[in-house]
Amino acid sequence: MMKLPQLRRLYQARLVFRLCVLFLTIMMYFAYPQSFDVLIGFNFFHKFSWLHLLWLVWVIDMIVQLIPAKGYLPLGSLKQFKMFYRPVKELIDKKELIPFFKKSEWESLKVLGAWAMLVAGIGVLWAANILKEKELLLISVVFYVCDLLCVLLWCPFRVWIMKNRCCTTCRIFNWDHLMMFSPMLFIRGVYSISIFAIAVVVFLIWEGCFILHPERFCEETNAALQCRNCTDKLCGSLTRG
Repeated sequence: MMKLPQLRRLYQARLVFRLCVLFLTIMMYFAYPQSFDVLIGFNFFHKFSWLHLLWLVWVIDMIVQLIPAKGYLPLGSLKQFKMFYRPVKELIDKKELIPFFKKSEWESLKVLGAWAMLVAGIGVLWAANILKEKELLLISVVFYVCDLLCVLLWCPFRVWIMKNRCCTTCRIFNWDHLMMFSPMLFIRGVYSISIFAIAVVVFLIWEGCFILHPERFCEETNAALQCRNCTDKLCGSLTRG
């Protein structure tokens, strides 16, 4: 049997870690609900909680997405950087990319709209006092797990909306933290504001790179994104076409 690529094994380990975080969050939700008080207001600075460690993990994850170093992250997350761009030809007329740009924008807007509706539903439950701070955090942790399930197993956005081949060519790869932390928008506290603010910065940098350099995101213009050149193999395929 062929050995799984290193990055896929790393992502499988990260999925196990995230499942452990989910188990811990559920356990603390029932056994020590007062630990979630750190989410409210300025309690972030008043007492230490296990949630501070989770906050640190999340912040590091987001900062890493802004560093152009392969090994920890797949090319799908790093294609915004020039160093990972392999042009298929010396000169590329950006007018050729207008159809790709428009199609990608339309598809990403559909994802954004669908996610906004989901978050709006969560907001309605929050306004009705059905959900509190600890439930919103728990939802974000569930999304934290689902993020890697989409990468390693099955992604509804890819199948139903984006129609892209795999994560390497995904237009919204680095939207992950913005999406998973969106339920915390309704929490008024340093914890949630700081997390979501960093996620917005990562999102804006990604979007800015796409607007300025769409050729880096298109497999027709960036040879590094083509299946035959893939080294990540997050899709599970061990063949090299």
